[in-house]
Amino acid sequence: MSQSGDDSRETTSAASTPPTSKVVGVRRLKEAMAKPASTRIFTVANQKGGVGKTTTTVNIAAALSMGGLRVLVIDLDPQGNASTALGVPHRDNAGIYEVLMGSHEISTVVQKVAGFPALDCISSNTSLANAEINLVSMVARELQLKEALETISVNYDYIFIDCPPSLGLLTVNAFAAAKELLIPIQAEYYALEGLSQLLETYAVVKKRLNPSINLSTILLTMFDGRTRLANDVAANVRTHFPNELIDIPIPRAVRVSEAPSYNQTVMTYDPLSPGAIAYMQVAREIAERGKAKDESTIDSTFNSNVVSIHYKKDGEIA
Repeated sequence: MSQSGDDSRETTSAASTPPTSKVVGVRRLKEAMAKPASTRIFTVANQKGGVGKTTTTVNIAAALSMGGLRVLVIDLDPQGNASTALGVPHRDNAGIYEVLMGSHEISTVVQKVAGFPALDCISSNTSLANAEINLVSMVARELQLKEALETISVNYDYIFIDCPPSLGLLTVNAFAAAKELLIPIQAEYYALEGLSQLLETYAVVKKRLNPSINLSTILLTMFDGRTRLANDVAANVRTHFPNELIDIPIPRAVRVSEAPSYNQTVMTYDPLSPGAIAYMQVAREIAERGKAKDESTIDSTFNSNVVSIHYKKDGEIA
């Protein structure tokens, strides 16, 4: 069933914002997203670089915040790309490194993200590159992040930890602190090849450090449905992870890649672009999967409308 452009827009004000303008005001959705029964802590990990970990982290976090949920993003990657995309200072200010080293309380390094109802960020900084070395000599080195998060997790509905493209101590800290693992997979052969190593690390951490962590979510990114390889990879993942896969692939989209250069997520940069709509659908699916059993916030008609969105050739919503 097709919709008019006004009916299918998720945002109330962001849709009319020119892509290159600064984010002004607060972006909210017309319909709230379902609240989880308790705080959901996601580690977003894949040791292969360039598969969309940071992009996935910041856009899902932004979408959930626009849906009225309290969200925290922890930038655990020394490159600081998540901090850049959310527009928070991160070069020289105290961030997650100081928390891991014990010199700052975690509550003192939380920054608000402009333009969102309840989105916070704990930034990376240049010192984080030294964390792998400095953590080695610490007692309970794998549990530093977990212990810090226990003091503030109650303040949020969702916490997302953006990991570096490696399986070192930073990523192990994220695994130990999280309740759920979200794996973005690029729709190509090498991404599947590296998945087994990541799952081995996950299994070891689950056995020895964090029995409560579960692989709950897999997402296909940079998807080009015109290629046979992308569809083969999708079919393979669908076969092996039928319950974990959110079967809403994120298309390879220029707008998604452009947004960080304006210190924005695609949710405010171009909320009607295919990439933004796909991430919004994914965020709603994540919220639906984790909602409290008596949750009745989401309207079923609205859900079916979101799922039935199609794209015209000129980029407008049908």
